[in-house]
Amino acid sequence: MRMMKWNLLGATALLTSVVLAQPTIDGTRDAEYGAPVVVQNTYTGFGDSNLGQVDYANGSELNAAYVYVDMANSILYLMLTGNLESNFNKLEIFFDTGAGGQNRLRGDNSGVDFGGLNRMGDDGSGNGLTFDAGFEADYWIGITGGGAPYALYANWVQLATFGGGPGDYLGTTGAASNGVLSGGNNPFGIRVTINNSNTGGVTSSAADPAAAAAVATGIELAIPFAAIGITPNTTIKIAAFINGSGHDFVSNQVLGGIGGGGNLGEPRNVNFANIPGDQYFTVFVPEPASLLALGAGLAGLMGLRRRRTA
Repeated sequence: MRMMKWNLLGATALLTSVVLAQPTIDGTRDAEYGAPVVVQNTYTGFGDSNLGQVDYANGSELNAAYVYVDMANSILYLMLTGNLESNFNKLEIFFDTGAGGQNRLRGDNSGVDFGGLNRMGDDGSGNGLTFDAGFEADYWIGITGGGAPYALYANWVQLATFGGGPGDYLGTTGAASNGVLSGGNNPFGIRVTINNSNTGGVTSSAADPAAAAAVATGIELAIPFAAIGITPNTTIKIAAFINGSGHDFVSNQVLGGIGGGGNLGEPRNVNFANIPGDQYFTVFVPEPASLLALGAGLAGLMGLRRRRTA
């Protein structure tokens, strides 16, 4: 009976977290995220911020990735803990969510962010940033921030297999905001914000997994499934890394990690397939039917338990 009680309580908590609870978009990691999907294994080559301010940071690092799948509202919550230096360094996030896409970035994608995405792609000589084997990017979200007063900016592109996919400037918001973007075209209602106050995590000389996993602030997004082509009952792949202010110098802050070593440099010459391990992480998106079945099963079990203890 003790084991049955534990299983019921655990399953009830799981159902509640999947169906009912939602993270708050403010740049601070909520309990709903649970354990990290991946933790940084490389020191930062882009500066270790020590300012402790919500908006301004003087270094960039990615400590860990957290994901929460809200099936009830078809939203993917993504939390990347760390910092994004307030000098308009870029956070590049690529999503592989379905068939097709680009394993090597083309140079004829949408020209949003002043051609920033294409700055990483093929310049006509056959180069272009290349992902691990089996990762074919279907969507990109680019994030950057700086200025006085501080502002955060976001862009979105669909990466069509043969180039020419649509793209939008999503808009701008402040630090530790509710993530609502204004001033752009954001048809899917993507939300994003940042809390740059982290002073822990990886340093400029070492990567301590425990310290990286302890960081609770960073960049947080709420992404409707439709914005990045997510369908239920599938496993998606996400690759994220810090880049220079001109999308022109890839740091060593990549999730999944690169296993140590310095900054990667010119993006068109970066080939993640040549680096051991996966420079991406995976997320399983369940099907709603399985959640409904879980809920029905739990209701039956809880009713049975109540009858036995009445």
